Amino acid sequence: MAFHDSRSEYESRMHRVLGYIDQHLDQSLDLNTLAEVAHFSPFHFHRLFSAWMGETFGDYLRRRRVEVAAMRLAAQPRTRILNTALSVGFGSAEAFTRAFKNRFGCSPSTWREQQYSLRNANSNSGQVNSKRSQALKAPFAEHEISQNPNKENIMKVSLIDRQPATITYLRHLGPYGEPIARFWQETYVPWAVMNKLGADHARYGISHDDPSITAPEQCRYDACAEVSPDFMATGGALKTIIPDGKYAVLKFKGTVEQVGEAWAALLRDWLPSSNLQLDARPCFEYYPKGAAFDCETGKFECEICIPVVPL
Repeated sequence: MAFHDSRSEYESRMHRVLGYIDQHLDQSLDLNTLAEVAHFSPFHFHRLFSAWMGETFGDYLRRRRVEVAAMRLAAQPRTRILNTALSVGFGSAEAFTRAFKNRFGCSPSTWREQQYSLRNANSNSGQVNSKRSQALKAPFAEHEISQNPNKENIMKVSLIDRQPATITYLRHLGPYGEPIARFWQETYVPWAVMNKLGADHARYGISHDDPSITAPEQCRYDACAEVSPDFMATGGALKTIIPDGKYAVLKFKGTVEQVGEAWAALLRDWLPSSNLQLDARPCFEYYPKGAAFDCETGKFECEICIPVVPL
């Protein structure tokens, strides 16, 4: 028992560090600051970080900065490349371009043009872009879902102010898609039943990485349940808070294969025309209490939520 408690404490501290990095990519980040966030000794933190993450802090930070920048370049085509570089902590366009080419093999401007061409090709051919597909089967839902989404209702986006929400979560590390569906069914559901987190608890699926940008084995995904602040996490689960603030929300009804199209429409079509931009809070799928799921058709409903601030 003590072993599991100790490992959970390490995991909680490292997750806190990764969240802090994402929220402060535009600032100077050093090992001493992150060691303080994690409550570890600065002298040993570099070794601890490398052992836990499988890459040095410097490598992780560079990778995270250019991957977040790549997502913003695609989602915010009107933003100047220099502004994107500054938003993730690069001091100049030259340094950003150099790091970007090392990671993706092309310049930021070429990347943006490729993403624009890809979006138009998928839109014109009617293909489904499933790269953002997250979680999927709502394990406690009972009701059938209505007809498939179409292009008209895909773009019915609302802006809401969300209050902070305490969540408990289990993390999956690895490829998205079908492995995530299995993670919900085989790992999350038994744990949730044991902790009495059924249909009366809203759920969240949080993708911390874009699988078209981040290597599959490095993609992080959290299967979450909303709980009271005094909930005691067990079985390897951790607790955190979904930040408050303004979110763009797209209500989705359809299948796992179709949810990727909805994510693409929101990030690549709606967002660039909205005069809004993403900030450092995570994007997520929100499954309200009693969210519908049809076992026969695989159709489910959720709210796709992205954090936004003025452009």
